[in-house]
Amino acid sequence: MKQKYATTGRVLYPLSLLFFLFLLSCGKPDKKENAKEISERSINTLASKIDSILSTNQPRIFNGVILIRQGKESLYVKEHGYADFENKIPISINDKFRIMSNSKQITAVLVLKEVEKGNIDLQKPVGAYLSNLPQSWSDTVTVHQLLNMSSGISDLEKPLLFKPGNGFHYSNPGYGLLGKIIESVTHKSYASNANDLFKGLGMNNTYCYELQGTNEGLINGHALLNGDIEVVDFERFGFDQERWDNFLPAGGIVSDAYDISTWDIKLHHGELLSQESYQQMITPTNWGAHAVFDSDTIGYGYGLRIHDKYPVFHLGHGGRGFGFVSVKFYIPEKDIDVVIWENIYHMDNFPNNADVIYHFENEIRKIILNSDLVK
Repeated sequence: MKQKYATTGRVLYPLSLLFFLFLLSCGKPDKKENAKEISERSINTLASKIDSILSTNQPRIFNGVILIRQGKESLYVKEHGYADFENKIPISINDKFRIMSNSKQITAVLVLKEVEKGNIDLQKPVGAYLSNLPQSWSDTVTVHQLLNMSSGISDLEKPLLFKPGNGFHYSNPGYGLLGKIIESVTHKSYASNANDLFKGLGMNNTYCYELQGTNEGLINGHALLNGDIEVVDFERFGFDQERWDNFLPAGGIVSDAYDISTWDIKLHHGELLSQESYQQMITPTNWGAHAVFDSDTIGYGYGLRIHDKYPVFHLGHGGRGFGFVSVKFYIPEKDIDVVIWENIYHMDNFPNNADVIYHFENEIRKIILNSDLVK
């Protein structure tokens, strides 16, 4: 008896074999459905662990928002606490926060964009762009050294802490100089450059904070001291326009969780910089410690900390001040982005309390890095 055949492309299969394979497939579980169920179970387990951490009040309370995304898909969104404690107004994932030192990677991108245009040379000294800078080190400290915290600048009016390129010192004034260099080569204010970039990226809830401006949607920061919570009065810091312009590139940007996650996605997906510039940004060329990254001595690139010692490679940054705490990090292998914003700052034992200030941020980071989502 002749065997009947069916054709699939160029290969011939007996109909009896196809029927047998069909019966086998009916008894097998759907692999796609299984993967989906496993993913959902992993997310639920992760959410349960994070929720449990947030329910504690030791060594302090958590008050803020958390956003975890994989690509553009939100895996976990949490709003916990108040935007306004006095009036008991719940905090929202759409609230705008001061992102503090997370502003530095935005400054780094603005610098690298000018490098790509040929307007800035990373190995040239600061004095090549700021000719009126009176400090003797202006002809020694390079743009690269400002970016990777190896300049040795602690204060513009004080001597360098070390020979440029031979140490790590986290320098807000150094990033202030980068803002001035951007202004020098573009003939536009730092704020105009940054705000134009945000607009072009569709980051409509991100902007440079303005003294005496409306600063739409920005919630108050709060200080937590001896169990009491009070609004931080920004005016008491006494910024005039010149001082604020110098601080803005280091820590003066306002954003919400979704906008800053959009920034991360575009940055790490190659939509902001050339591949060469991006690699310069994420390649560690200096090393220092930070409380939110286990207090390990880890790599520093350009406005980013690179944790290449952890079993799961990740990179990001922290920020704090004016009643706010911010941490975000990205896991390239899994395309997972994490944003943790708080509008409360623990002041007990200040300033030697970085572990407490970043307590929840560090615990949440470790939960995520040890979850099934990244295994």
